[in-house]
Amino acid sequence: MSGASRSGLVLGAVAYDPKVVTIWEGFGEWFGRAGIEVDYLLFSNYERLVDAHLAGVVHLAWNSPLAWLRTRLAAEAQGREATTVVMRDTDQDLTSVVLVRSDDSAEQVGDLYGRTVGTGALDSPQATLVPLGHLAAEGLDPMADISVRRFDVLVGKHGDHVGGERDAVTALLAGEVDAACIADSSHLLFARDGSLPIGATRVLSRTAPYDHCVLTALDDVEPEVLDAVSEVLLAMSFGDPEARRLLELEGLTEWRRGRDTGFDALEAAVHRFGVYHPDGNLGAGWWGTDRA
Repeated sequence: MSGASRSGLVLGAVAYDPKVVTIWEGFGEWFGRAGIEVDYLLFSNYERLVDAHLAGVVHLAWNSPLAWLRTRLAAEAQGREATTVVMRDTDQDLTSVVLVRSDDSAEQVGDLYGRTVGTGALDSPQATLVPLGHLAAEGLDPMADISVRRFDVLVGKHGDHVGGERDAVTALLAGEVDAACIADSSHLLFARDGSLPIGATRVLSRTAPYDHCVLTALDDVEPEVLDAVSEVLLAMSFGDPEARRLLELEGLTEWRRGRDTGFDALEAAVHRFGVYHPDGNLGAGWWGTDRA
């Protein structure tokens, strides 16, 4: 599709949870009241979504940070341009943590040398790629200095769930791994729901801030159409009960303009571990098989 207009936009998203249908049905109605017709297609994994976006099957993609990077790399290789449209406030300036048991002797990242570190799924930015890149930046090579035990729950969803992170924490508490990498938000969640007993673990290290999900467009959508989409979302107020219902479903309090400045740590990890080739194709050394 090219030259997408206000009357024929198709948005793609990944069905990581049944609520995704409710979310995009609701946002579709919200756009409709503003005079913008937005339909949606759901995909089982982000690699399929990126491929569909590049092929013009969808005009907008609700992307994980990893899917955004792949889209940008592939677009650049094709002489095209990918842009960020909007982001949630809750997707900016996030951090991940490396946890150890409270009684562990480790005091710094280097003390994990020769030990086992648990992570989320292989395609989780927040629980695998960013924290492993952080360990590397701290002088601990994840490919040589430690044993990485991944908990590959729902590979393809790019960590849009806490299953792998929860398994990593469970393994840490059981003494099966010496450290666990999880998002700081998951750390707080697990403490609240009791799956991470207070005082059982401590934060050994924390990553630098990074950004997460983003609404992505390619150059087949006119700038004025993107501006209209942005303005509808940016105008949503948490004080409006109807808007609040949708915002809470999607896990934010306000939309913000998209930015591409918060992905450096993830991009460095993607290149370090060979997740994607420079043209956006999957790196077989990381994925093992072509999941697209």
